[in-house]
Amino acid sequence: MTKFKTFLQRKGIDMTWKVYFVDALGAMALGLFASLLIGTIFQTLGDKTGIEAFVTIAKYAKAATGAAIAVAIAYKLGCEGLVLFSAIAVGIAGNELGGPMGAYAAVIVAIELGKIVYKETQVDILVTPAVVIISGVLVAYAVGAPIQKVMTALGTFIENATQMQPFLMGIVVSVVIGMVLTLPISSAAICLAIGLGGIAGGAATAGCCAQMIGFAILSFRENRWGGLVAQGLGTSMLQMGNIVKNPKIWIPVLLTAAITGPISTCVFHLQNIPIGSGMGTCGLVGPIGIYTAMPEGGANMWIGMLLVCFVLPAVLTWLFGLILRKIGWIKEGDLKIDC
Repeated sequence: MTKFKTFLQRKGIDMTWKVYFVDALGAMALGLFASLLIGTIFQTLGDKTGIEAFVTIAKYAKAATGAAIAVAIAYKLGCEGLVLFSAIAVGIAGNELGGPMGAYAAVIVAIELGKIVYKETQVDILVTPAVVIISGVLVAYAVGAPIQKVMTALGTFIENATQMQPFLMGIVVSVVIGMVLTLPISSAAICLAIGLGGIAGGAATAGCCAQMIGFAILSFRENRWGGLVAQGLGTSMLQMGNIVKNPKIWIPVLLTAAITGPISTCVFHLQNIPIGSGMGTCGLVGPIGIYTAMPEGGANMWIGMLLVCFVLPAVLTWLFGLILRKIGWIKEGDLKIDC
């Protein structure tokens, strides 16, 4: 057993929950941002402006989704040479057969097996690509479709439940997805994997915006303008270390999400596309997704987007934070980050 562990360590294989469900999922999200997400934005630009170049860019960006996922995961998990290059074919197959999560599963298995055989034979130029591609495509065939069905069913269930119980599910979806956004897990990858769109996607966006804008405003006295931009347009994950030290700093943001979620579902009926649902205000992708999902939403959509994504998270979190600071649950410096 010791020899086996030593061998895995030499090969750079670390079979832990963090590697596979934090690092790899986060990397998958980056791959999605660099392909499907930017492609969706260009598609929207092309549809609204009539500029054919945007549509062409969108077409090729979206087509690269599987490959981008594979490269992102392989790079994050320390792959090099033939393992990384061969994983591209696996990502394409996995995405076609099982969507992003199909690509994720196939790539993980393929690159770990590829690491094992990499540079272990005299014909590495043949062995490594063969092992990576064959194992990855077989996994994609075996689990891709079932994974896609499960993910789709879960997303459909949440969407239907939100339509039937918009107030309650507005709270649940907003709070839960918002928390996932701040935790070291990719909310964007999860929302896309389960196809969380429609009004459930709108609630998810509300929760993510509550986290990002909320923490940006809540911590303004500690982090000033740099923190405002880093958290409001970047990620609320920057506060994770502070949350571990003092979980009470999360209360104002979670209360805000519990309010803006049902406002999104019951008052403005905001919708989003899956790729935008778990992004919040990161690069303004969440609001762009709402516009993409509701191109004919009119004034109601614009007012709802402004209030749910920006104004209410800022005002409510500031008020709740003021109360918690007065009672001593949040102290000076509790929200300080390096930015």
